[in-house]
Amino acid sequence: MARSAPPDEVFRSLADPTRRGILEHLLAGGEQNVRMLTERAGVSQATVSKHLGVLKQAGLVRDRPQGRMVHYAADPQGLSPLMDWIGFYSTFWRDRLDRLDTVLDRIEP
Repeated sequence: MARSAPPDEVFRSLADPTRRGILEHLLAGGEQNVRMLTERAGVSQATVSKHLGVLKQAGLVRDRPQGRMVHYAADPQGLSPLMDWIGFYSTFWRDRLDRLDTVLDRIEP
């Protein structure tokens, strides 16, 4: 079972536009190897490999070695810490704004 990364780690991994692009490409296109990702990314193979390592550490991609090649796939479950964080703050702000609305209704002439 894959570990769940802290939200900070997921945010940091997605802060880089190249990493976001790689993840989006894997989400849309399915499993791919580094060569295929490098052709699309517009950066060196070493750079793509480094970005994949960060995404893997954050639990956003998983790898599958096959012979001398390694195939990478997005792991949408890796976004769950981020979704949990967003859900918590969505509820937090909704509650606060509802209270503000109530206060404003009371002070309205």
